[in-house]
Amino acid sequence: MKYTENTTIGEIVADLPQAGKVFKSFGIDYCCGGRRLLEDVINEKEIDKNDLYEQLQQIQHERLNAYRQAGSCKDMNPSSLSTYIEDTHHGYLRKALPEINEILAVVLRAHGNNHRELFQVYSLFGKLKTDLEIHLLKEETNLFPAVSAISSENTDSKDKKSEVIALTKEIISEHEAAGQILSELRSITNDYKVPDDACSSYRKAYSMLEELENDLHEHIHLENNILLKEYINAMN
Repeated sequence: MKYTENTTIGEIVADLPQAGKVFKSFGIDYCCGGRRLLEDVINEKEIDKNDLYEQLQQIQHERLNAYRQAGSCKDMNPSSLSTYIEDTHHGYLRKALPEINEILAVVLRAHGNNHRELFQVYSLFGKLKTDLEIHLLKEETNLFPAVSAISSENTDSKDKKSEVIALTKEIISEHEAAGQILSELRSITNDYKVPDDACSSYRKAYSMLEELENDLHEHIHLENNILLKEYINAMN
């Protein structure tokens, strides 16, 4: 995406989540002020335009490098891997969770009378959705910055590592809770097998749930087995 004078602040952050940190450093409101044009904000705040654009371009460059290295995530540094996870898996979840919730509600209303298990599916997914939305914020706000800071500073600070180990315990516990819900969903749906009277929305809902499961497995793998491996080992 090429940013122009007609690009809004919100559009940039939607396309490039890490841009939010850049805007914050310049005192730019990208939440409530997300509809404002980038050029208007630059002029109003008398921001060094070249400096801002250079930082945005740097983030784009880092993201592209992360995507190119996606096939060898184990070789990424913690900062790049965190960015890759956030852009790829967090981005997917923020789009998929509300879509799945909406289609499950439609399917439940249409088929709930004949397929009572849909009430369990809807309830379990609702808990998973709520838990994951909090989980993503915890990773983006606390975990990823802490892990990246230790890596970039090359520090042996016991306090900082203890902080990440404590966060890792929480994250692992939440991963396990999500995994349990995914297991229950697969069991209740008989491995996402749709009934004979299933409509297209029913089939799409189950397909999306299975896609969500696959993405979460990859997401959790990257964190448990690569990003947090050192801290998980330290927990034992």
